[in-house]
Amino acid sequence: MSAELAQLVTSLAQRARAASLGLATASTAKKDAALLELARLIESATAELLAANQRDLAAPEAAALAPAARERLTLTEKKLAHLATSVREVAALPDPVGTVLEDFTRPNGLRIRKLRVPIGVIGIIYEARPNVTVDCAILCLKSGNAAILRGGKECFHTNVALAALIGRALETAGLPADAVQLVPTTDRAALTTLLKLDTLIHCIIPRGGEDLIRFVAANSTIPVIKHYKGVCFVYVDAAADLAMAESITVNAKAQRPSVCNAAEQLLVHRAVAEKFLPAVARALRAHHVELRCDAAAAAILDREKIPTVPAKPEDFVAEFLDYVLAIRVVDSLEAAIATINRDSSNHSDAIVTADESAARRFLAAVDSATVYWNASTRFTDGFEFGYGAEIGISTDRLHARGPMGLRELCTHKFVITGNGQVRT
Repeated sequence: MSAELAQLVTSLAQRARAASLGLATASTAKKDAALLELARLIESATAELLAANQRDLAAPEAAALAPAARERLTLTEKKLAHLATSVREVAALPDPVGTVLEDFTRPNGLRIRKLRVPIGVIGIIYEARPNVTVDCAILCLKSGNAAILRGGKECFHTNVALAALIGRALETAGLPADAVQLVPTTDRAALTTLLKLDTLIHCIIPRGGEDLIRFVAANSTIPVIKHYKGVCFVYVDAAADLAMAESITVNAKAQRPSVCNAAEQLLVHRAVAEKFLPAVARALRAHHVELRCDAAAAAILDREKIPTVPAKPEDFVAEFLDYVLAIRVVDSLEAAIATINRDSSNHSDAIVTADESAARRFLAAVDSATVYWNASTRFTDGFEFGYGAEIGISTDRLHARGPMGLRELCTHKFVITGNGQVRT
């Protein structure tokens, strides 16, 4: 790697660190003004953003993408309108900075307060997902963090156009322009440098495929918040309302199969398998979903002449991100819980049942970031949780887990007030 490139990335991080110190004490009014201006700019620049996106879509890199990745790369008027809405939602949320988490006085008279404060500088590494440029910028801004954005080469022109709007919004509100910066190169060497700047950058959040996330985790000297993949389960219990179970299963799999909260695995209690599987299989096949079945599920569906594919062992731990669903029959609730804890990615898993005791056992025993009772896994999303957007979905256990909104982008500090106390 050239010394010039290393200096470019280091300078960018230095400017981000300086901006973060000012942003940490910026008023809520200024931050919200920047966000509202950005929402307005996104709407007024729709034509320009779509044109930039078309440049990316026409490039050879986009042509090589899998259908799911290309879908995430593609912007539409509807997606941009949704993006502007999410910006306004974040502006309307309470500012987390300065929230008092604890306030108590010790016997010696020291008053100790624990306050929520920004993390500092956050680096976000992502692939062909231009919405991430805005989602991460606005969440970092509202929570008082400077952001360094490094998107994939497949969406470079789109990201440049979005970053320009973010810069204009910051300047209009009187905030430091360096508070949100896009790494101005797709050279992989720039990423390697970025991941070593642990004196300037305080947290790295990778968003993308498993290979990218593992690369970042293996090469970073900065703490990384991550999830490798979304192997999400729906379990249909013996006491399930089968019409509800069918609706939830079809939605979790087919509503948008290219995302990490889509269901990849279906478990069905043996007591309802004969009745439930043919109905749900026909509904899934209507959405062109391929069914990869264990022997028990295949035997039931074969009798109904519903096409299936014999599942391989690797199918039962796979993140397909496509119109493919692996199906198994289980003998009990406990077998379902054990299967999910062994084979899932601890992202989002659901039980469909009318038995409250079974549901409560599932919700307590399944070791995942998000667990559902009678609802689709597709709700694991910052927007759906009322966060306005999300900076990522963490399956880690330290600091943050699940969709990460404003509060998850903060740490805390202790503020102590005395009147002359000294320790003896």
